[in-house]
Amino acid sequence: MLAGKKIPLRRPRVRDREGREVALESYSRFQSPPRRQRSIMKKLVHGISTRKYEQAVEDFADGYGISRSAVSRELVQAARGMLQERCERRIDELGRLVVLMIDGQVFAGEHVIAALGVDETGRKHILGLVQGSTENSTVVQHLLDDLIERGLDPTQRMLSVLDGAKALHKAVKKTFGECCEVQRCQLHKRRNVADHLSDEYRRSVDQRMRTAYAMKNYKEARAQLLKTVAWLDRINVSAAASLREGLEETLTLHRLGLPDTLRKSLSSTNLIESAFSVARDVTGRVKRWRGGDMRLRWSAAGLLEAEKNFRRIRGCKLMPKLLIALDRGAVAESATAA
Repeated sequence: MLAGKKIPLRRPRVRDREGREVALESYSRFQSPPRRQRSIMKKLVHGISTRKYEQAVEDFADGYGISRSAVSRELVQAARGMLQERCERRIDELGRLVVLMIDGQVFAGEHVIAALGVDETGRKHILGLVQGSTENSTVVQHLLDDLIERGLDPTQRMLSVLDGAKALHKAVKKTFGECCEVQRCQLHKRRNVADHLSDEYRRSVDQRMRTAYAMKNYKEARAQLLKTVAWLDRINVSAAASLREGLEETLTLHRLGLPDTLRKSLSSTNLIESAFSVARDVTGRVKRWRGGDMRLRWSAAGLLEAEKNFRRIRGCKLMPKLLIALDRGAVAESATAA
């Protein structure tokens, strides 16, 4: 194996003084399948299909083992290894996780739900993923149980950023209880409210909500949203009910008193959605979906490709303020309980 391809090589043979053949470590390394798999995986993720692999890699002309079926087998093994490595990685080795984001994406009719964590330095990590027919609480609970088994501390104060799906909220609250502050995605809330309205009112309600979420003070932002609810009650009661539901959780970061920069980074699920965007680009090249773990393998390949380009979140230097705010909430709860 050389640069991800097989090449003919006269096998070197070495014998000891008793005439027994000695295995050469260098020759064994040249035969290493992981090297070939990583090379193939890199090329396919960047756009070469298995059908065109042989024509695209012209410098393999003197090699062998690059047929469509051979490349496909190597891809399966490489992706499966990446998926296993990610789903077995110890989470407690990543440092203290302060933010947990969970979101799902549909791949060929099946949901793949992923968890993204942000540590105390502002670094992002893909924590794990699970496949299910729908985004239900049982599937999400399975993902959370796996994270805890791999070292996520359920008693540690965290901020959980969710898109508003009831299944996600139910599983997170059941697992973490009061240890987890929930921030509902403000972008999803704006879209959900607008979906209840006709075109003539959508821009107006979106402007009102953006104005409220841009305010620095929690009480002022809440008052502005309640005024919007009252205004919607005269126009469309369903839109008003949509905004009223979970209103407080869309203002969690305001209530914690976090700075604007950090609030903008964590007030929506954009961090994990951008990772799923890369996964959609990668899986968009799949022409034929099969059963088994194919959806998990391809989505994992896309998410891990996105992770390679992860940067620290905006406002990462302000993460200590989030830690202080979460700890302050724990002290307040203890005082109330006492």
